[in-house]
Amino acid sequence: MSFSLPKLACGLLLAAAGVAHAAPRVVEKLDRGVVALATPSGVFVSWRLLGNEPAGVRFNVYRDGRQVTSEPQALTNLTDPKGSADSLYTVRAVVAGRELPGEAGVAPWAQPYLRVPLQKPEGGTTPDGVVYTYQANDGAPADLDGDGQYELVVKWQPTNAKDNSHRGYTGNTFVDAYKLDGTRLWRIDLGRNIRAGAHYTSLVAYDLDGDGKAEVMMKTADGTVDGQGQVMGDGRGDHRNATGYVLTGPEWITVFNGQTGAAMASADYAPLRGDVAAWGDAYGNRVDRFTAGVAYLDGQRPSAVFARGYYTRAVLAAWDWRDGKLSQRWIFDSAADDASKPAAGQGAHWFSVADVDGDGRDDIVYGAATIASTGKLLYSTGLCHGDALHVSNHDPARAGQQIFMVHESPRCYGEHGLEMHDGATGKVLWSMSGNNTDVGRGVCFDIDAAHPGAECWGNVGGLMNASGKLISDKHPNRYNFAIWWDGDLLRESLDHVAIDKWNPSAFKFEPLLNGKAFGAASNNGTKGNPVLSADLFGDWREEVVWRNDDSTALLVFSTAIPTEHRLVTLMHDSQYRVQVAAQNAGYNQPPHTSYHLGAAMKAPRYLPIKVTP
Repeated sequence: MSFSLPKLACGLLLAAAGVAHAAPRVVEKLDRGVVALATPSGVFVSWRLLGNEPAGVRFNVYRDGRQVTSEPQALTNLTDPKGSADSLYTVRAVVAGRELPGEAGVAPWAQPYLRVPLQKPEGGTTPDGVVYTYQANDGAPADLDGDGQYELVVKWQPTNAKDNSHRGYTGNTFVDAYKLDGTRLWRIDLGRNIRAGAHYTSLVAYDLDGDGKAEVMMKTADGTVDGQGQVMGDGRGDHRNATGYVLTGPEWITVFNGQTGAAMASADYAPLRGDVAAWGDAYGNRVDRFTAGVAYLDGQRPSAVFARGYYTRAVLAAWDWRDGKLSQRWIFDSAADDASKPAAGQGAHWFSVADVDGDGRDDIVYGAATIASTGKLLYSTGLCHGDALHVSNHDPARAGQQIFMVHESPRCYGEHGLEMHDGATGKVLWSMSGNNTDVGRGVCFDIDAAHPGAECWGNVGGLMNASGKLISDKHPNRYNFAIWWDGDLLRESLDHVAIDKWNPSAFKFEPLLNGKAFGAASNNGTKGNPVLSADLFGDWREEVVWRNDDSTALLVFSTAIPTEHRLVTLMHDSQYRVQVAAQNAGYNQPPHTSYHLGAAMKAPRYLPIKVTP
């Protein structure tokens, strides 16, 4: 059997372009991630190729202790025609002719998805008499217990959650951690003094200290209850005003133990709100616009980044969790000095992370402004705020990273309502008119093999290729999320509860999977995003996690389509991994790899990695 890219180098072998001697990045240790699914052709089995394995690694597959493969194979999936519902599958790596031990056998899923039961919180009533219930909202994957498998950290959002521009009380936001069998590890109650809504409750779930077990970081306040039932601050304090906003009282950043949910350390949130009106309005809209993510700011170990503000003043604080101590690495403030001022008003509803200048350290793409790994402004395009951005090597003909972004204010963006700019310099490479409107949606991923690199479009204008050539005056009618799902290297649309494949000749998306048939539901209204999409297990393709209609369970879907392509698990590409970590924040966007992953791609040049113990 043939397969593409047969000489792919793994993470320890090649540095990123422009980084001659990069130190290894510490990433999580993952198991083989075997998944089995029943299909009409037999049982489809897939597994991970890890980023720290030698390029020549091959695999033997066993069913019920008997070898299925006639010889070690390079691909990371197969279909076993003799498999059955009660078969158990084990995958063993073969290195230099020697077979290594495998892990416990895995049985096929009972249905086309994995059902993860949830424990839904009880609803309540606000002080002004509004009744609310709960829905499972955005989530994050993290290995909380160090066993090499991901747990899921899930936000519970009340049905009266608010956009910052809307007045009114909200119910509390809860954060749960679940193993994939539905075991709940803990629940954190953020309390009445953390308002509920997409812009208020960003979290970081990541192994920040390299001990093999992830921590969780969030903004907290008086009345937050940790996973062990301990109340933070004044449990009786109620800082909500008559319109439901929380504009007084203490604000903290807190590190929680990933296994137990116990609060381990806190510090004052940076920056504190100060004069509310100084953020652009006096009623509480712009002051409480929060985002969060993870970045390898020193090039080796991850830091958490929490931010406040993007319509006017923008402040980002980088935090390190090392040896049981929480410390601030740096703080960037657009109001600090003239050199930082161009970042004001340039933020987005979500920030992305990538090494855009090729120095081996991650930078923060805050929207139309990029903050360097040092905490200094790298550049600002001056095109102002926007709702969506995508960062990757979208154009394989160009070195480094390119950033596709859509913009909101015609007075600021001028003729560049949708644009691609160079990640290192901010130079606009090409653009489309926003037709004097707020361009609210935009995506950039490879859907057409006839055009090298990604294709980009929004809800305004036409379809462009990565080099700026107009493919069509029309744009596709999907522009929310993306997923690698079928067997080729192109990416599919993930929109609400549907996965669709682009047909260039018909100029339309065609269905591959309809989650609605299984009771799946999407999050965040017209944003229509899943709880999570990421390469959670199996081969390099991505999984999608939707909640069901009544939020009593998560439904985890994995593809059962064979592929001839062999790639390292995307989660060992640190750029992809940190973008996954930020999927729960604001108007979250799909994660992208540090290299171009698409039709006619070249062998990736991975950053060197070191897995945790």
